Amino acid sequence: MAGGIRHNVSDDELQENHEINVTPFIDVMLVLLIIFMVAAPLATVDINVDLPASTAAPATRPDQPLYLTLKEDHTIAIVNDTVTKETLGAFLDRKTQGDKETRVFLRADRAVDYGALMDLMNTLRDNGYLKIALVGLESAPSVPAGTAQ
Repeated sequence: MAGGIRHNVSDDELQENHEINVTPFIDVMLVLLIIFMVAAPLATVDINVDLPASTAAPATRPDQPLYLTLKEDHTIAIVNDTVTKETLGAFLDRKTQGDKETRVFLRADRAVDYGALMDLMNTLRDNGYLKIALVGLESAPSVPAGTAQ
């Protein structure tokens, strides 16, 4: 105990108390521990990169985009026409009038595995079509079940 009433000691003979009250130190340490536990995940940064700015104008969207779709059963469709992997190059040449600089917008079903998508991209590259844009849906993040909105 840091202080106390001593009945047997006179006022002139008060002894110094050399005990340390550690309760406030423990309280401070627990508060600091909680602060660091909360703040540590917020301070982590994967890779801090200062990216350069681009002065390029945004790419214009073509009037008639060329959509190539890879369906769940791995069939290939260009616009609304179904084609095989072997006839893909000839069909693209007819659609683009032989212009290999045409951007091909590639859509794939969510259930298609990554290997099938890469095979299709390799087929496009082998036929000379190097400008490929991947198409996806923009959606708002979903709210987990059980949370209030």
